[in-house]
Amino acid sequence: MAETRVGSIEEDIGEVLITREEIEEAVARIGGEVTRDFRGEPLIVIGILKGAFAFMADLIQAIDLPMEIDFMDVSSYGTSTTSSGEVRILKDLSTSVEGKSVLIVEDIVDTGLTLSYLTNVLKSRGVKKVSIATLLTKPSRRERAVDIDYCGYEVEDKFVVGYGIDYAEHYRNLPYIGVLKASIYEK
Repeated sequence: MAETRVGSIEEDIGEVLITREEIEEAVARIGGEVTRDFRGEPLIVIGILKGAFAFMADLIQAIDLPMEIDFMDVSSYGTSTTSSGEVRILKDLSTSVEGKSVLIVEDIVDTGLTLSYLTNVLKSRGVKKVSIATLLTKPSRRERAVDIDYCGYEVEDKFVVGYGIDYAEHYRNLPYIGVLKASIYEK
């Protein structure tokens, strides 16, 4: 478990992987693609808590379509740095998705376990179409095949944080994607 931080979180970052400006470019690109692809369809954008909140907040502003938004809290990690392999829904949707197109917004696709599970759950609820938008993907860590429709960046297998992505609930407030120093999570 991470210790309570009182100093600058910037000190824990080994390198900046993706700048705020690069994130803004990816958000604008993905927003334009979603606007084009979902025109004329009833759209629900579902953010996966907690990590996707920053990306989703910016992304929905870049989508020029009427939409509903909702959130799910789905976990396969807990406070660990590796997936437990067991996916649990901690907070479910508050709206029906039946007959609607759904865009799942995720911060990072790692093993694919969570999104594979979640896609199947939504399909069982009668969605018209399920699409996935993620800021980051780590294909080298994939254990389950996941079709990613919109992706900001492919990253190497490094421990990344920032822009909503955390380690033990810290670092979400960084305005960029950084690589966490190993000394922080190997304690």
